Amino acid sequence: MPHPYSRASKAHSDSPEGIRLQKVLAAAGLGSRRKAEEMILDGRVEVDGELVTELGSRVNPDKQQIRVDGSRIHINDKHITLALNKPKKVLSTMDDPKGRWTLRDIIGDKYERIFHMGRLDYDSEGLILMTNDGELSQHVMHPSYEIQKTYIATLEGKITGGTLRRLVTTGVDLDDGFIKFDKAALIDSRRDQSVVRVVLHSGKNRIVRRMFGAIGYPVTRLVRTHIGPIALGDLKPGSYRVLSATEVKSLEKQVGL
Repeated sequence: MPHPYSRASKAHSDSPEGIRLQKVLAAAGLGSRRKAEEMILDGRVEVDGELVTELGSRVNPDKQQIRVDGSRIHINDKHITLALNKPKKVLSTMDDPKGRWTLRDIIGDKYERIFHMGRLDYDSEGLILMTNDGELSQHVMHPSYEIQKTYIATLEGKITGGTLRRLVTTGVDLDDGFIKFDKAALIDSRRDQSVVRVVLHSGKNRIVRRMFGAIGYPVTRLVRTHIGPIALGDLKPGSYRVLSATEVKSLEKQVGL
């Protein structure tokens, strides 16, 4: 956290436009205006990356980023984030010139300017996150934040725990370089089929299928169950739900917002 006596932003306090900062903080559910004033005076509030300690400061909540104790506050109630369970044979796009099923066929036109954060291939199933919050989407998809994703994969053949451990410790050499799982665990193993849970942060195309295929265990079914702290849970295929404020906050925290 910045030192309480760090330089405050004059640009915000001198502007006659906008809304008083303490009013915005109170409207965001952070307490009364008096409590918001204390936060400002205590050096806990930043606007566009600059510490603001003057009570007369005004901001434009539609255009400026406001943080309290380093965390972004929500001042745009039009932002919405969805968890969607994509079935097989549905494209991770909003439109398809060939007329195949897409995400739009599931969510319809209810939400304006909403888009998906990442993809699942045509034959894979499970969790996709969608939002109209551009900043959140950019952070979730950016490789530097390395958000982990969890998958349940059904494989042809009987894989061993030792093989899974090697995929975590050593990895596998693909055409675009070495790649390792962050975690891998055997759920069930039979003579001709295995079910495994894997965790990785790579966003490369078809990466789970490619990794297992490279060592001779083709994937027959792939379901993504988690993206960071967000779980698919009991969401039925072809349905979606709106994330709670707590879930959105946990996702933001994981990607540095």
